[in-house]
Amino acid sequence: MNPWPYWFEIAVICAITTVGNILMGHWEEQTPKWRRVLKPFVICGISVLVSATAGRFWFFVMLGGMTALVLLLHAWWLPRKGINGWTAEPREKYYALRGWKWPPGRT
Repeated sequence: MNPWPYWFEIAVICAITTVGNILMGHWEEQTPKWRRVLKPFVICGISVLVSATAGRFWFFVMLGGMTALVLLLHAWWLPRKGINGWTAEPREKYYALRGWKWPPGRT
């Protein structure tokens, strides 16, 4: 018997987070570093909590729900705001939506 059975959930979340940060992290350029560091820890904690209280099946349901939410955001909500969900263009609109200031000297 494994003394701590939640290693799988942590591994899945860390793998998804790592790939996401490598491929999509440049869209978070003005997000504070502390939020970018805290996010995987919070998601890992929630994942372990769900798995420990409801079971691994519900962990996978949660992952499916998070995936559906991301797809909804990128395929429907962002285009509705006039922003490409894959490229975040036009960048000026994306920055305005995020509440970021457009960098001086950028055109």
